[in-house]
Amino acid sequence: MRFNHALLLKIGLGCLIVSGCVSSLGVSYAQSKNSRENNFHKAAVTVTGAGSSFAAPVYESWGEAAFPHINVHVNYQTIGSSAGQDQVMEGTIDFGASDKPMDEAGLKKAALYQFPTVMSGVVVIVNVPHIVKGTLQLDGPTLAGIYDGTITKWNDASILALNPGLKLPDDDIVPIHRADGSGTSYVFTSYLSQLSSEWKKQIGAGTLVEWPGGAGARGNDGIAALVKQTEGSIGYVEFSYATGNHLDVAKLKNHDGVFIAPTLESLSAASQAADWQNSPNFTVNLLDQAGPNAWPIVSATYALIPQKNINTAEGKGVKSFFQWGLSHGEELNSALGYVGLPHDVKMAILEKWPG
Repeated sequence: MRFNHALLLKIGLGCLIVSGCVSSLGVSYAQSKNSRENNFHKAAVTVTGAGSSFAAPVYESWGEAAFPHINVHVNYQTIGSSAGQDQVMEGTIDFGASDKPMDEAGLKKAALYQFPTVMSGVVVIVNVPHIVKGTLQLDGPTLAGIYDGTITKWNDASILALNPGLKLPDDDIVPIHRADGSGTSYVFTSYLSQLSSEWKKQIGAGTLVEWPGGAGARGNDGIAALVKQTEGSIGYVEFSYATGNHLDVAKLKNHDGVFIAPTLESLSAASQAADWQNSPNFTVNLLDQAGPNAWPIVSATYALIPQKNINTAEGKGVKSFFQWGLSHGEELNSALGYVGLPHDVKMAILEKWPG
């Protein structure tokens, strides 16, 4: 695991753990301060949700668009999937959000109702000098080698083999990963575990793993900002954070051996064969799905609702919010780079709602 630690120091103090970097994505989906305050004062009820940064753009946009129709103010805090699960189990928020679904035992113990809300992809962003955007091609095993420190140069033979004719620099690779407990990390490391037996054996999948090296950043926006400012770097973010920040996104080799770019169509293609209805708590594996047009790193993001609060004002507000989003949020989803759930799955979620 031969990371160049001297190079990592050049990233700069305060940026190894990025928490406050500004992302241009915020302009496209976040409410203005005045809008949020106006909604707060006018609302019949305020509900608080917290968790996944993967889901944040959607929930922010749903909340603003739904307010005139449901009179519910949604205060969503981006704190990461792990913290979102912790807070909803502690009862300090009205709903949690996580890209890593909880298992049946955990849901029963905490008395939570879990369901998916939207789907999107995790994409690989790079900052490689002197190459045309969108031309770099990678695959799962090579990504695993980059993140475990066995591949350290952009002109490594394994990368060149995937990119015939592309002139890559003899520069060190700076892998950037999440420093906080993250559902995006869970999805990404699950993909690496599925494609690389060595990664699965040595590191595995999780919201917070022991990264062999590289630099850490908090949140999808933190990774996007750090990759944007660091030559030679590579990172992973939810699709909308890459498009919103105009970052260079690598093509990935999918299950059918096709190098494909992430688009709404390729994200949607990965979910075509998913058996949502017969999966416990609607949890399905959308990674490395078959199909020539399928993006290989796709996941749903999940909401967690405390069943004890179902009949409170806040519990009813949460239901109104998600009912509106599932029924009317499709246009917003697409504009932000997300894929909505199949109609029958949305109906099943509402039919199975507790209470």
